[in-house]
Amino acid sequence: MANKTSPAVSSKPSGSPVPSTSTSSLASSDGNFALPPPKNTNGDVPLANGSAALRPNLPSKKPTMSSRISGIFGRREPDSSRESSRVVVDKIPEKVAEKSPSNSDTPPATSPKPEPKRQASKSEKQGTAAAERSKSNSDKKKEQQQAANVSRRFRLHEDGSHEHQLKIQKREEKLKDMFQNLMLGKKKESHPDEQPLSLMSGWVDQIRNDKEKFSADHKGGASSSLTLVQKYGKCQEIIGRGAFGIVKIAHKPDEKDPKREKLFAVKEFKQRPGESDKKYNKRLTSEFCISSSMHHPNIINTLDLIRDEKGEFCEVMEYCAGGDLYTLILAAGQLEVVEADCFFKQLMRGVDYLHTMGVAHRDLKPENLLLTQHGAIKITDFGNGECFRMAWEEEPHMTAGICGSAPYIAPEEYVDEEFDPRAVDVWACGVIYMAMRTGRHLWRVAKKGEDEFYTKYLEDRKEESGYRPIEVLRRRQCRNVIYSILDPNPNRRLTAEEVNRSEWVDQIHLCRAGDEGF
Repeated sequence: MANKTSPAVSSKPSGSPVPSTSTSSLASSDGNFALPPPKNTNGDVPLANGSAALRPNLPSKKPTMSSRISGIFGRREPDSSRESSRVVVDKIPEKVAEKSPSNSDTPPATSPKPEPKRQASKSEKQGTAAAERSKSNSDKKKEQQQAANVSRRFRLHEDGSHEHQLKIQKREEKLKDMFQNLMLGKKKESHPDEQPLSLMSGWVDQIRNDKEKFSADHKGGASSSLTLVQKYGKCQEIIGRGAFGIVKIAHKPDEKDPKREKLFAVKEFKQRPGESDKKYNKRLTSEFCISSSMHHPNIINTLDLIRDEKGEFCEVMEYCAGGDLYTLILAAGQLEVVEADCFFKQLMRGVDYLHTMGVAHRDLKPENLLLTQHGAIKITDFGNGECFRMAWEEEPHMTAGICGSAPYIAPEEYVDEEFDPRAVDVWACGVIYMAMRTGRHLWRVAKKGEDEFYTKYLEDRKEESGYRPIEVLRRRQCRNVIYSILDPNPNRRLTAEEVNRSEWVDQIHLCRAGDEGF
């Protein structure tokens, strides 16, 4: 059946990689990527009906960009015969090993006689068996604990729907234990060249840098004015900290039921070093105007901008009891496929809405994605947001300058004087999805020649085998979309609207909380 091709996408030039049709599963729970299943050396390929057949050598043909994108937006009718034949083609190896003839004249090579080995004593065997049993029991307990954690935060129903149950308190307790173990030298073993990309390393550095600042803020006492207390309650514990502001929870008794409390998130702005009062007021007013004008289930609901008793501006927002996506990934190691897909679709819906309204976020990262208790994503922190198109304009304005966190910054920000801020947001979304699936960053910075991981990505995406962290993603359509999102050429990169219209994202099932935003 012919695939439908979107005119907006088919006009893009070719030049992206060809992801392999590997059906290997996701990385193991310890964060290391799982290798693809080994190929049959005799060239036997399983067919849909379970039989085996020998396939001839097929010339490798690299599809064009237009044909690959056509597959992303294609719609297939349910046809069992066509589906089974497609699976067979996907599993054909690139090269089929030739069978050696049975009547070969070449004499078989004689293997050298093995040297005699010392037989292990009975006590040694018993000790080895006991160690293996202990290790096996430890692995089983670890797997059971991971499965229990997943079942507590995520539940998949028989009808295909799912729901999230996120509790930030238990997650913070786990992260506290992880941090204490790290400080006491009980760091978990990991591959040396993967450690620099760990999300944990960045989290620990942030905690160390904020330690003195955290103490100074506590010495300053409460920062709530009477007006703030009267409207939204008293600010108490700190739940978030950014480069130039902290977020506290405001508790206010419910007027209808005094035994219950209404909770609000209050962000206290801080003036940047060397920033004039005029620029400071303009920055926070701009952030409030942007965030308070956006009304979407996956964007934070901003309620008010008010001064505290010290004269500092405070932004009042809805409170999200599920914490942020960054701490969720840290606590979980990596998210389940259905979890990550649900969060990604919510993120792309919110970004598409922002771009439709003429706004680019410019600082998308897991720390700026809040979660409700039921699993709804809320995009927050519009401190770097830009209006690239006014309501009366049709063409967008280009932007300039580098902002955001290094692992999520698009490559064009380093090399182009001006660029489209929408493409920057889409790039960050692709990096966020890979962080959810793998539990680590793809690279430190997307600069060719300065980051070995990014340089390898640029090389491997041109190869037939593709880039390994992306190739381990289970579904071909998912890999194609991620490759297109992480295209170093912003002119070829998919837009947020095109990502949402892709076959993979269109088929992702959203939880009801994510769809309605509660």
